[in-house]
Amino acid sequence: MPPVISIVGKSESGKTTLIEQMIPELKRRGYRIGIVKHAHHGFDMDRKGKDSYRHRQAGADTVMIASPGQIAMIKDVPGERLEDLIPFFKDMDLLISEGFKRDSAPKIEIFRAERHQHPACLNDDTLIAMVSDTPLEVTVPQFATADILAITDFIVARFLSGHRGDREALRRN
Repeated sequence: MPPVISIVGKSESGKTTLIEQMIPELKRRGYRIGIVKHAHHGFDMDRKGKDSYRHRQAGADTVMIASPGQIAMIKDVPGERLEDLIPFFKDMDLLISEGFKRDSAPKIEIFRAERHQHPACLNDDTLIAMVSDTPLEVTVPQFATADILAITDFIVARFLSGHRGDREALRRN
């Protein structure tokens, strides 16, 4: 299974933007990246009346839609815990989750002082780094929000160094 990191933070802190900026750098280094987004209020990919919706309504436990070069799957799972979802990403080099503050995966929190008064996970034993627009008193590495290369270097060194997906290192040798 791939290593897992969770990008966490309060609402509107920039989690999606941070992930969106990290993905191209990780891809440039040759890694396959999977993403799991926690949707607190549920979601529905199927649109009423479409075949996949009709199949689910008829009782199918898993529905997959395939088209040239891509698939989408809707599957009943026992819960929304990150550990229940990891097996779906076994062909990835790294799984990044967005949200999942309460799960036990290593966490990188993004905090913006302009949006919130206090970080969300300062007392969490699984917090491994902080990304912030302001200096904080923390015992974990801290990165500026714009320092995507340093954040990516930290992730690679901590989770991917020597990993089978480290294609950039293989090319250098």
